[in-house]
Amino acid sequence: MKKQSISSVMSAFGALSIMVIVSTHQAHAQSGTSTDFVPPKVFQAAGPTISSIQSSVNEFRTALGDPNNLNVSGPLERGRREINWDGGGNNPITAIAGNPFTGFQLTRGAIFTTPNGTGFVQAPPFADPVQFPPGGLVGVFDNPTYAAIFSAFSPLRLFSAIGSNIMEVDFVVPGGDNRPATVTGFGAVFTDVDQPDGSGPGGKHGNRGASTLMEYFGADGALLFSSFVPAAPGDGSLSFFGIVFDDARIAQVRITSGDVAPGPDDGGKSKAVQQPPNPFGRRTEGASGPTLDIVMTDDFIYGEPQPLP
Repeated sequence: MKKQSISSVMSAFGALSIMVIVSTHQAHAQSGTSTDFVPPKVFQAAGPTISSIQSSVNEFRTALGDPNNLNVSGPLERGRREINWDGGGNNPITAIAGNPFTGFQLTRGAIFTTPNGTGFVQAPPFADPVQFPPGGLVGVFDNPTYAAIFSAFSPLRLFSAIGSNIMEVDFVVPGGDNRPATVTGFGAVFTDVDQPDGSGPGGKHGNRGASTLMEYFGADGALLFSSFVPAAPGDGSLSFFGIVFDDARIAQVRITSGDVAPGPDDGGKSKAVQQPPNPFGRRTEGASGPTLDIVMTDDFIYGEPQPLP
């Protein structure tokens, strides 16, 4: 039986309280780091509603520090940046951008790339396709089931790569000089993470792996920390994962959202001949592969970008 440790983060909803449990092998610092390496503080939660993760998100914001610097030019000594993808709130418009996506490079110091995708989308799960073509994620990915399986932490829009389930976030100083930067911490909200690590039989051999992963890298490209994102059963669930170091050392974050690019049905079966090995090393075998987990992201929250020396 795997050893388990209980995190300090708890989420409450209805008459129940969910305690976030993390398998000891899920989160790890880069092997070979010096003995004075201080691990980051970890914040995580998952559950069926916004309130399930709200306290964890609030604690994470507090750990990064105030204020929310919005679009103020840097460098600034303290505070944080947030991207909620909503364009002022309750925005039903679908926005599609190329790769890389630099819409927040100037204002909030974040650049988004997808190594094997074609671009990015900001959209609600569903919108009227006549008034707001192509109708949100349903229209972009041509899948009507997406209207019901995703929910937003901040209304209305979610964020996703197109043609890939992997995105990378790099940091620069907000304001236009494009100096590379590092941040103390980074966290993200996810919707409909169904597969936790070791969740049960899948494929032909072994356990089904987790679907959603966060990896944090330093300016030298070395892996600083990685962890699977906690899951919650049912459609439209919300998950949060974030870490905070004592100093600004995170230069890039790689996010693997779900185990396949958006498009297929969530919970559907993949054909072995169509699915290559995923980032966790799982290869499908036989006539059909494991159950697919389609995941979208919502709010990104991170420390104020600090210029590299």
